[in-house]
Amino acid sequence: MSYDMGKNYKLTLFGQSHSQSIGVVIDGIQAGYEINYDLIRRNMYRRRPGKNKYSTPRKELDEFKIVSGEVDGVTCGAPICAIIENKDKKSKDYDDIRDKPRPSHSDYPAYVKYQGHNDIRGGGQFSGRMTAPMVIAGSIAEDLLQQRNVRVFSRVKQIGQAHDVEVDYSTIDLDRLEKLKNDDLPTLDDQAKAAMQEEILKVKEEEDSIGGIVEVVVLNMPVGYGQPRFHSVESQLASAIFSVPAVKGIEFGSGFKAAEMRGSEHNDPYYYDGDQVKTKTNNHGGVIGGLTSSMPIVFRVPVKPTSSIGKVQDTISLKNKTNTQLKIEGRHDPSIVPRAAVALEMVTAIAILDLLIEGDKER
Repeated sequence: MSYDMGKNYKLTLFGQSHSQSIGVVIDGIQAGYEINYDLIRRNMYRRRPGKNKYSTPRKELDEFKIVSGEVDGVTCGAPICAIIENKDKKSKDYDDIRDKPRPSHSDYPAYVKYQGHNDIRGGGQFSGRMTAPMVIAGSIAEDLLQQRNVRVFSRVKQIGQAHDVEVDYSTIDLDRLEKLKNDDLPTLDDQAKAAMQEEILKVKEEEDSIGGIVEVVVLNMPVGYGQPRFHSVESQLASAIFSVPAVKGIEFGSGFKAAEMRGSEHNDPYYYDGDQVKTKTNNHGGVIGGLTSSMPIVFRVPVKPTSSIGKVQDTISLKNKTNTQLKIEGRHDPSIVPRAAVALEMVTAIAILDLLIEGDKER
Protein backbone atom coordinates (compact mmCIF):
# COMPACT_ATOMS: atom_id res chain seq x y z
CA MET A 1 0.00 0.00 0.00
CA SER A 2 1.20 3.51 -0.77
CA TYR A 3 0.76 4.67 2.82
CA ASP A 4 3.08 1.98 4.22
CA MET A 5 6.84 2.22 4.61
CA GLY A 6 9.56 -0.07 5.95
CA LYS A 7 10.18 -3.78 6.44
CA ASN A 8 11.46 -4.07 10.01
CA TYR A 9 10.60 -0.63 11.35
CA LYS A 10 7.23 -0.17 9.68
CA LEU A 11 4.82 2.74 9.57
CA THR A 12 1.40 3.40 8.08
CA LEU A 13 0.01 6.92 7.64
CA PHE A 14 -3.64 7.91 7.84
CA GLY A 15 -5.64 11.09 7.42
CA GLN A 16 -5.77 14.14 5.14
CA SER A 17 -4.80 17.77 5.50
CA HIS A 18 -8.28 18.86 6.66
CA SER A 19 -9.60 15.60 8.13
CA GLN A 20 -10.45 15.53 11.82
CA SER A 21 -7.02 14.13 12.59
CA ILE A 22 -3.94 12.67 10.97
CA GLY A 23 -1.64 10.03 12.37
CA VAL A 24 0.69 7.09 12.09
CA VAL A 25 0.81 3.45 13.18
CA ILE A 26 4.34 2.19 13.91
CA ASP A 27 5.23 -1.50 14.14
CA GLY A 28 8.59 -3.09 14.87
CA ILE A 29 9.57 -1.42 18.15
CA GLN A 30 10.52 -3.91 20.85
CA ALA A 31 8.85 -3.81 24.23
CA GLY A 32 10.67 -1.86 26.92
CA TYR A 33 11.68 1.16 24.86
CA GLU A 34 11.14 4.42 26.75
CA ILE A 35 9.62 6.87 24.27
CA ASN A 36 11.58 10.10 23.97
CA TYR A 37 8.66 12.55 24.03
CA ASP A 38 10.95 15.57 24.28
CA LEU A 39 12.72 14.68 21.04
CA ILE A 40 9.39 14.18 19.26
CA ARG A 41 8.16 17.56 20.48
CA ARG A 42 11.37 19.31 19.37
CA ASN A 43 11.20 17.84 15.88
CA MET A 44 7.48 18.55 15.59
CA TYR A 45 8.17 22.17 16.50
CA ARG A 46 10.87 22.39 13.83
CA ARG A 47 8.39 21.26 11.16
CA ARG A 48 5.40 23.18 12.55
CA PRO A 49 3.71 25.77 10.32
CA GLY A 50 2.95 29.37 11.20
CA LYS A 51 5.87 30.12 13.51
CA ASN A 52 7.85 32.52 11.30
CA LYS A 53 7.38 35.01 8.47
CA TYR A 54 8.53 32.66 5.73
CA SER A 55 6.12 29.80 6.36
CA THR A 56 2.36 29.42 5.92
CA PRO A 57 0.25 31.42 8.43
CA ARG A 58 -1.74 28.27 9.23
CA LYS A 59 -1.50 27.89 13.00
CA GLU A 60 -1.26 24.24 13.96
CA LEU A 61 0.32 23.47 17.32
CA ASP A 62 0.87 19.88 16.16
CA GLU A 63 0.24 18.49 19.62
CA PHE A 64 0.33 14.71 19.30
CA LYS A 65 -1.13 11.94 21.38
CA ILE A 66 0.07 8.34 21.52
CA VAL A 67 -3.09 6.31 22.00
CA SER A 68 -1.76 2.74 21.97
CA GLY A 69 1.40 0.68 22.12
CA GLU A 70 2.77 2.10 25.38
CA VAL A 71 2.17 1.94 29.11
CA ASP A 72 3.42 4.87 31.18
CA GLY A 73 5.64 6.00 28.30
CA VAL A 74 7.27 2.59 27.74
CA THR A 75 6.47 0.41 24.72
CA CYS A 76 4.62 -2.81 25.43
CA GLY A 77 5.24 -4.65 22.15
CA ALA A 78 1.97 -3.68 20.45
CA PRO A 79 1.96 -1.29 17.48
CA ILE A 80 2.19 2.38 18.43
CA CYS A 81 -0.60 4.62 17.18
CA ALA A 82 -0.13 8.40 17.34
CA ILE A 83 -2.65 11.05 16.29
CA ILE A 84 -2.56 14.80 15.66
CA GLU A 85 -5.78 16.79 15.53
CA ASN A 86 -6.23 19.26 12.67
CA LYS A 87 -7.57 22.46 14.22
CA ASP A 88 -6.79 25.54 12.10
CA LYS A 89 -8.66 24.51 8.95
CA LYS A 90 -10.19 26.87 6.37
CA SER A 91 -11.69 24.40 3.94
CA LYS A 92 -13.80 27.01 2.12
CA ASP A 93 -10.58 28.47 0.70
CA TYR A 94 -10.45 25.40 -1.57
CA ASP A 95 -14.00 25.50 -3.00
CA ASP A 96 -12.89 26.97 -6.33
CA ILE A 97 -10.27 24.24 -6.75
CA ARG A 98 -12.95 21.54 -6.98
CA ASP A 99 -13.53 22.77 -10.52
CA LYS A 100 -10.19 24.43 -11.31
CA PRO A 101 -7.16 22.21 -10.57
CA ARG A 102 -4.02 24.00 -9.42
CA PRO A 103 -1.08 23.91 -11.85
CA SER A 104 1.71 21.54 -10.72
CA HIS A 105 -0.46 20.15 -7.92
CA SER A 106 -2.03 16.71 -7.53
CA ASP A 107 -5.59 18.06 -8.01
CA TYR A 108 -6.13 16.91 -11.61
CA PRO A 109 -4.50 13.44 -11.60
CA ALA A 110 -6.16 12.73 -8.22
CA TYR A 111 -9.53 13.84 -9.67
CA VAL A 112 -9.12 11.27 -12.45
CA LYS A 113 -7.77 8.49 -10.22
CA TYR A 114 -10.53 8.82 -7.60
CA GLN A 115 -13.38 9.63 -10.04
CA GLY A 116 -13.90 13.10 -8.59
CA HIS A 117 -14.05 11.94 -4.96
CA ASN A 118 -10.57 13.22 -4.08
CA ASP A 119 -10.26 15.46 -1.03
CA ILE A 120 -9.01 18.80 -2.37
CA ARG A 121 -9.10 20.58 1.03
CA GLY A 122 -5.53 21.58 1.75
CA GLY A 123 -4.33 18.99 -0.75
CA GLY A 124 -5.96 16.05 1.05
CA GLN A 125 -3.66 13.08 1.54
CA PHE A 126 -1.16 14.61 -0.92
CA SER A 127 -0.49 17.57 1.37
CA GLY A 128 2.80 18.33 3.07
CA ARG A 129 0.67 18.31 6.22
CA MET A 130 1.03 14.52 6.15
CA THR A 131 4.73 14.84 6.97
CA ALA A 132 3.75 15.72 10.56
CA PRO A 133 2.99 12.11 11.60
CA MET A 134 6.08 11.04 9.63
CA VAL A 135 8.08 13.26 12.00
CA ILE A 136 6.71 11.31 14.98
CA ALA A 137 7.91 8.02 13.49
CA GLY A 138 11.18 9.64 12.41
CA SER A 139 11.85 11.04 15.88
CA ILE A 140 11.52 7.59 17.45
CA ALA A 141 13.83 6.23 14.74
CA GLU A 142 16.31 9.05 15.42
CA ASP A 143 16.35 8.24 19.12
CA LEU A 144 16.96 4.54 18.42
CA LEU A 145 19.75 5.49 15.99
CA GLN A 146 21.38 7.70 18.60
CA GLN A 147 21.55 4.70 20.89
CA ARG A 148 23.74 3.15 18.15
CA ASN A 149 25.75 6.40 17.81
CA VAL A 150 24.35 6.96 14.31
CA ARG A 151 23.39 10.61 13.71
CA VAL A 152 21.25 12.24 11.02
CA PHE A 153 21.34 15.94 10.17
CA SER A 154 19.87 18.17 7.47
CA ARG A 155 20.52 21.69 6.27
CA VAL A 156 19.20 24.02 3.59
CA LYS A 157 21.97 24.02 0.98
CA GLN A 158 20.34 26.46 -1.41
CA ILE A 159 17.26 28.64 -1.90
CA GLY A 160 16.99 30.35 -5.25
CA GLN A 161 20.40 31.86 -5.95
CA ALA A 162 21.54 31.83 -2.29
CA HIS A 163 23.97 29.01 -1.40
CA ASP A 164 25.30 27.72 1.91
CA VAL A 165 29.02 26.95 2.30
CA GLU A 166 30.72 23.70 1.29
CA VAL A 167 31.87 21.44 4.14
CA ASP A 168 33.71 18.18 4.73
CA TYR A 169 31.42 16.05 6.90
CA SER A 170 34.23 13.66 7.80
CA THR A 171 36.01 16.42 9.76
CA ILE A 172 33.23 18.86 10.73
CA ASP A 173 32.68 19.73 14.39
CA LEU A 174 29.63 17.86 15.67
CA ASP A 175 28.51 20.89 17.71
CA ARG A 176 28.21 22.83 14.45
CA LEU A 177 25.76 20.25 13.14
CA GLU A 178 23.83 20.07 16.41
CA LYS A 179 22.99 23.77 16.05
CA LEU A 180 21.12 23.00 12.84
CA LYS A 181 18.45 21.23 14.87
CA ASN A 182 17.56 24.48 16.67
CA ASP A 183 17.23 26.63 13.54
CA ASP A 184 14.07 27.44 11.55
CA LEU A 185 16.27 27.89 8.47
CA PRO A 186 19.19 25.53 9.11
CA THR A 187 22.39 26.70 7.42
CA LEU A 188 26.04 26.51 8.40
CA ASP A 189 26.74 30.11 7.39
CA ASP A 190 24.79 33.08 8.78
CA GLN A 191 25.35 35.24 5.69
CA ALA A 192 23.91 32.48 3.53
CA LYS A 193 20.90 32.27 5.81
CA ALA A 194 20.28 36.02 5.51
CA ALA A 195 20.48 35.79 1.73
CA MET A 196 18.01 32.89 1.71
CA GLN A 197 15.59 34.78 3.93
CA GLU A 198 15.77 37.70 1.53
CA GLU A 199 14.98 35.39 -1.41
CA ILE A 200 11.93 33.97 0.39
CA LEU A 201 10.53 37.31 1.54
CA LYS A 202 10.96 38.75 -1.95
CA VAL A 203 8.84 36.05 -3.61
CA LYS A 204 6.31 36.24 -0.77
CA GLU A 205 5.80 39.95 -1.48
CA GLU A 206 5.35 39.12 -5.16
CA GLU A 207 2.74 36.40 -4.34
CA ASP A 208 5.08 33.79 -5.73
CA SER A 209 7.17 30.92 -4.33
CA ILE A 210 10.70 29.57 -4.58
CA GLY A 211 12.44 26.21 -4.34
CA GLY A 212 15.80 25.05 -3.08
CA ILE A 213 18.08 22.17 -2.16
CA VAL A 214 18.26 20.23 1.12
CA GLU A 215 21.40 18.30 2.04
CA VAL A 216 21.18 15.34 4.43
CA VAL A 217 24.09 13.59 6.12
CA VAL A 218 24.24 10.36 8.13
CA LEU A 219 27.29 10.02 10.40
CA ASN A 220 28.86 6.93 12.01
CA MET A 221 27.08 4.46 9.77
CA PRO A 222 28.93 1.12 10.01
CA VAL A 223 30.36 -0.51 6.88
CA GLY A 224 28.67 -3.26 4.88
CA TYR A 225 24.99 -2.56 5.46
CA GLY A 226 22.53 -2.63 2.56
CA GLN A 227 22.13 -4.89 -0.46
CA PRO A 228 23.24 -4.81 -4.10
CA ARG A 229 20.87 -3.88 -6.91
CA PHE A 230 17.19 -3.48 -6.07
CA HIS A 231 17.58 -3.11 -2.31
CA SER A 232 20.66 -0.89 -2.30
CA VAL A 233 21.10 1.81 0.32
CA GLU A 234 20.47 4.40 -2.41
CA SER A 235 17.26 2.62 -3.48
CA GLN A 236 15.92 2.46 0.06
CA LEU A 237 16.75 6.08 0.79
CA ALA A 238 15.41 7.32 -2.54
CA SER A 239 12.09 5.58 -1.92
CA ALA A 240 11.84 7.24 1.50
CA ILE A 241 12.90 10.66 0.23
CA PHE A 242 10.33 10.71 -2.57
CA SER A 243 7.58 10.13 0.02
CA VAL A 244 8.03 13.80 0.99
CA PRO A 245 5.92 16.08 -1.24
CA ALA A 246 7.71 18.53 -3.58
CA VAL A 247 10.88 16.42 -3.93
CA LYS A 248 12.15 16.40 -7.52
CA GLY A 249 15.34 14.36 -7.36
CA ILE A 250 18.25 13.01 -5.33
CA GLU A 251 22.02 12.81 -5.80
CA PHE A 252 24.61 11.06 -3.64
CA GLY A 253 28.15 12.31 -3.07
CA SER A 254 29.43 14.17 -6.12
CA GLY A 255 26.11 13.40 -7.83
CA PHE A 256 25.64 14.89 -11.28
CA LYS A 257 29.06 16.55 -11.12
CA ALA A 258 30.50 13.05 -11.62
CA ALA A 259 29.56 13.41 -15.28
CA GLU A 260 32.26 16.09 -15.62
CA MET A 261 34.98 14.17 -13.75
CA ARG A 262 37.59 11.61 -14.70
CA GLY A 263 38.04 8.39 -12.79
CA SER A 264 41.31 9.67 -11.36
CA GLU A 265 39.41 12.63 -9.92
CA HIS A 266 36.29 10.81 -8.78
CA ASN A 267 37.85 7.72 -7.19
CA ASP A 268 38.16 7.91 -3.39
CA PRO A 269 41.53 6.48 -2.25
CA TYR A 270 41.47 4.23 0.82
CA TYR A 271 43.74 4.66 3.84
CA TYR A 272 44.03 3.37 7.40
CA ASP A 273 43.20 5.72 10.27
CA GLY A 274 44.40 3.53 13.11
CA ASP A 275 42.44 0.32 12.61
CA GLN A 276 39.64 2.04 10.66
CA VAL A 277 39.48 2.06 6.87
CA LYS A 278 38.49 5.45 5.46
CA THR A 279 38.66 7.28 2.14
CA LYS A 280 40.56 10.50 1.52
CA THR A 281 37.60 11.97 -0.36
CA ASN A 282 33.90 11.08 -0.36
CA ASN A 283 32.69 11.44 -3.93
CA HIS A 284 30.80 8.16 -3.45
CA GLY A 285 28.69 9.75 -0.71
CA GLY A 286 29.11 6.92 1.76
CA VAL A 287 27.65 4.18 -0.47
CA ILE A 288 29.51 1.83 -2.86
CA GLY A 289 27.82 -1.04 -4.69
CA GLY A 290 24.64 -0.40 -2.72
CA LEU A 291 26.50 -0.94 0.58
CA THR A 292 27.60 1.52 3.25
CA SER A 293 31.34 2.30 3.24
CA SER A 294 31.53 3.77 6.80
CA MET A 295 32.10 7.26 5.35
CA PRO A 296 29.35 9.87 5.91
CA ILE A 297 26.29 9.20 3.77
CA VAL A 298 25.70 12.52 2.00
CA PHE A 299 22.92 13.32 -0.45
CA ARG A 300 21.14 16.39 -1.79
CA VAL A 301 17.47 16.80 -2.67
CA PRO A 302 15.95 19.51 -4.88
CA VAL A 303 12.60 20.75 -3.56
CA LYS A 304 10.31 22.50 -6.04
CA PRO A 305 8.63 25.87 -5.44
CA THR A 306 5.29 25.62 -3.63
CA SER A 307 2.65 25.12 -6.35
CA SER A 308 -0.02 27.18 -4.56
CA ILE A 309 0.84 30.82 -5.30
CA GLY A 310 -1.14 34.06 -5.27
CA LYS A 311 -0.57 34.96 -8.92
CA VAL A 312 -3.34 34.39 -11.46
CA GLN A 313 -2.56 31.19 -13.40
CA ASP A 314 -3.97 29.43 -16.45
CA THR A 315 -5.91 26.23 -15.78
CA ILE A 316 -9.10 24.45 -16.86
CA SER A 317 -12.70 24.09 -15.71
CA LEU A 318 -13.44 20.41 -15.18
CA LYS A 319 -17.19 21.11 -15.15
CA ASN A 320 -17.36 23.20 -18.32
CA LYS A 321 -14.41 21.56 -20.08
CA THR A 322 -13.01 24.96 -20.99
CA ASN A 323 -9.79 26.86 -20.45
CA THR A 324 -9.95 29.38 -17.63
CA GLN A 325 -7.86 31.08 -14.95
CA LEU A 326 -7.41 30.54 -11.24
CA LYS A 327 -6.57 32.86 -8.35
CA ILE A 328 -5.62 30.64 -5.41
CA GLU A 329 -6.83 31.71 -1.99
CA GLY A 330 -5.72 30.32 1.34
CA ARG A 331 -2.47 30.14 3.30
CA HIS A 332 0.65 28.69 1.76
CA ASP A 333 4.42 28.61 2.26
CA PRO A 334 6.40 30.96 -0.01
CA SER A 335 9.10 28.29 0.32
CA ILE A 336 8.48 24.83 1.68
CA VAL A 337 12.22 24.07 1.75
CA PRO A 338 12.98 24.85 5.45
CA ARG A 339 10.13 22.68 6.71
CA ALA A 340 10.82 19.98 4.12
CA ALA A 341 14.35 19.68 5.52
CA VAL A 342 12.96 18.35 8.80
CA ALA A 343 10.72 15.84 7.02
CA LEU A 344 13.62 14.65 4.84
CA GLU A 345 15.80 14.20 7.92
CA MET A 346 13.08 12.16 9.61
CA VAL A 347 12.36 9.79 6.69
CA THR A 348 16.10 9.29 6.38
CA ALA A 349 16.21 8.19 10.02
CA ILE A 350 13.36 5.76 9.37
CA ALA A 351 15.04 4.23 6.31
CA ILE A 352 18.46 3.99 7.98
CA LEU A 353 17.05 2.31 11.09
CA ASP A 354 15.20 -0.18 8.89
CA LEU A 355 18.46 -0.94 7.03
CA LEU A 356 20.38 -1.43 10.26
CA ILE A 357 17.81 -3.82 11.72
CA GLU A 358 17.79 -5.83 8.49
CA GLY A 359 21.59 -5.92 8.40
CA ASP A 360 21.76 -7.06 12.00
CA LYS A 361 19.73 -10.13 11.05
CA GLU A 362 22.42 -11.12 8.54
CA ARG A 363 25.31 -10.85 10.99
